[in-house]
Amino acid sequence: MTWTVGFDLDMTLIDSRPGVSRAIDQLAAEFDLPIRGSDFAERLGPPLATILVELGAPEELVPALVTRYRELYPTIVSSVPAMPGADASLAAVDARGGRVLVVTGKHGPLAQLHIDELGWRIDHLAGDLWSASKASVLRDERANVYVGDHVGDMRGARAAGVLAVGVPTGPCDADELRAAGADVILRDLTEFPDWLAAELDPTDTVANAG
Repeated sequence: MTWTVGFDLDMTLIDSRPGVSRAIDQLAAEFDLPIRGSDFAERLGPPLATILVELGAPEELVPALVTRYRELYPTIVSSVPAMPGADASLAAVDARGGRVLVVTGKHGPLAQLHIDELGWRIDHLAGDLWSASKASVLRDERANVYVGDHVGDMRGARAAGVLAVGVPTGPCDADELRAAGADVILRDLTEFPDWLAAELDPTDTVANAG
């Protein structure tokens, strides 16, 4: 059986906080808004427009803000690193003949920039999806597992009926992820390859332990 594993992007596979913070600070300066990039970066997960409104941006200005942010975004891509364990986690799925999905709330073309920059081989990318709306792609792509850092990711996995794996590397802690439906909590992606091996080959793991 071929396993298909879906991953969220921001704060699951990549640490976009420093770059996003700089882009938002520039956006706020251009539009004279009292929004701090550091505050925005600590809320990553929901759609861009949602966070902007939560931080006080006038709703009528949001379309222009989103357009300008997407123009600025390519300048930060090279400064955004992979999260610890991300490369090894993707490699672990590939090594077992699995498929890798990235299902993210980030705008699809911007997400693709990160994948290209980091040289990752991804079987399918779906962007602009948040929380339970991720479920349709996970079902269509026959995902077995979805890994994310946000309660919205856990809700998406549960809505799709797939195994929900939470990593508290973003704005939500382990208790919040568990309450939102996480089946498994890992400290971060450095634990994912061993977890995947145990999940797919439990008898081998037991034998090696003995």
